[in-house]
Parts: sequence; structure tokens; C-alpha cells
Amino acid sequence: MDGVRVGNRIIGADSPVTVGWENIPKVEGGPFKRAFFTWFQPTMLLALVAFWYYAPNDIAKASTAIWIGIGVKLFMMALEVMSPRHTSWNITWKELVTDLFYVGISYTLVRLAGKYFGDDAMIELIRNAFDWSTFAWFVALPLLLQAFLISFIFDFGQYWMHRGMHNWHPLWLTHAPHHYITQLNVHKGAVGNPVELFLIGLGIGGFFDFLPRAALLAGSLGLAVGIYQHINVRFNSPSWWRFLFNTTEHHSVHHSQDYEGSRSNYSGTWIIIDRMFGTCVDGEAELLGMEGGRRMSVGETMVYPFTEGWRSFKERFGRREPVAVPAE
Repeated sequence: MDGVRVGNRIIGADSPVTVGWENIPKVEGGPFKRAFFTWFQPTMLLALVAFWYYAPNDIAKASTAIWIGIGVKLFMMALEVMSPRHTSWNITWKELVTDLFYVGISYTLVRLAGKYFGDDAMIELIRNAFDWSTFAWFVALPLLLQAFLISFIFDFGQYWMHRGMHNWHPLWLTHAPHHYITQLNVHKGAVGNPVELFLIGLGIGGFFDFLPRAALLAGSLGLAVGIYQHINVRFNSPSWWRFLFNTTEHHSVHHSQDYEGSRSNYSGTWIIIDRMFGTCVDGEAELLGMEGGRRMSVGETMVYPFTEGWRSFKERFGRREPVAVPAE
């Protein structure tokens, strides 16, 4: 194979990326095991959508969503132990503690920053400054359509933010630490510099008025699909699922040690957005991480955008020493 075209780029034959669904291993075993790992993802999605659609109002609230999210992640952690995709991705206790440290930051510092400086706060200022009317018509749409639009519009914004992080150096400085992870596990989505976690969470949803239950339904889409970006479990996902939604396979290519492969699969939930813009690669990779798989420490992750930014600034704008001219 000479290489595979990705937009205007080629992933070469020597790339550590396996391209094409037909080249990716499947879950083997008895009929029950194969059925479980084929239909688990669609079943969980339908179950969560049905729950949030029909749940009584005293149950359909944010606190319930938090507990469901915790339960789903604990179940995913158990699956990672029982049926790992790659044994090289098996997590150690030290790595788990480190991952949970990042999770704690994302639920505290990043959320606090989002509350006061995030998209909702900025959009509220814009509304007040320009006396914009809210999009009240959005509330009149069917509940499931509201949920789909919230999910898709948010992911559309995430796609361009994520793509921008790979194509504009100042944004890349915040995102680069996340590409030093060397394995995918259920909590790895939170591993990175807090500035990046804040930026990637920005969206335009604040322009719309929507029913609270619609937001919970949209969240169920993110939970039931987005969680598979970072997980060490192999599924025999149906072809329609792989066409519409992001998968661990897609995201492993994005985190691969191949530079061209990593410039693909930017969406968080809807991989069809990548298909629309020619940045989708159907495949997978086991060898992950920049610099040949060097793990970045917590301390380096926290300061990297600033130290590397200052170094880049000095290289570009720093005072250059005069070149000595030999005497004649």
C-alpha cells in the first residue's frame, strides 16, 4: 500500500495507523459475547434517551444525570478490566490516580471558569449589549429535535475549535499536552491543561432558549457516544454507528504517533461532521502519543502552554545577537 489520502494529505504505508474497518480485529467468542459487544452501544443510547424522555420531572434533573454519568463510567472501567482492547493500554493504579486528579480539576476549576468567563457569560453580555431577542422559536420544536440540534450544534463548534487547535500555534500550545497520553482509558478525556479543557467546552448554545429536558437528552447523547472516544474496550460497532458517531477507533487515529493521522477525526460525538469536511479516517492505532510515546508529567502539563509559548515567542521576536564580520 502506497498510502491513504486524508483530505489533501497521505498517510503512508509505514504509518502506525491501521486504515479501513476491514483491517480492524473484531470481538471473537460465543454468540452472546458477540451480540453484547455489537449491540451494547446502541442499546445504551436508546435506554438513556428513553429514560430522559419519559422520566418524571422530580427525577429528570441535573443531579440524576451526575449519578448516571458516574455509574456509566464505573461500568466502563469494569469492561476495560474484563475485555481490554489493547493490553498495552491497561491502566495502573498510579495512572488512575493521576487521571482522577485531572477529572477533579475539570469539575472544579474549569467549571468555575466556565461559569464566569465561558460561552454563556459572554453570550449574555452580547445579548444585553445589543438587545438581541432570544431564539424563542427553538422551544417550540419537538423535544427530540431540540436535543439533536443542541448536541449537533455544540459538536460542530467543538469540531472547529479542535481543528483550530491543530492548525494555529497559540491554540495548539494549550492542546498539545493532551496528545502526550499514550493510551485511551475512560478518564483520559480530562487529561490536559485546564486552559484547553476550558476552550474545548465553549459553544454557542447560550444563544438558544431550550427546554431543560432537551439539554438532559442532549447530554445523554454525549454520554452514550462521546464516552467511547477514550476507552480501552473493543466493540463490534454496527456500520451505521461508525458512520454517524465517533468511536475509540477514530480517536485512537487522532492520538496516533503518525502526524498526518493525528490531523483527523476532530469531532467529539458526530464523526459525520468530519466526513462532511474531509477529515475523517476510519481506522485505529495502538501506539499513541507525541515524541514516540513520552508521557508528560502533571507539572509539565500545567505549565506547558506558558513555558513553550514563551520559548516560541523568544525564538520569533527575541533580540538576535549581531553576526560578527571577519576583519579583512
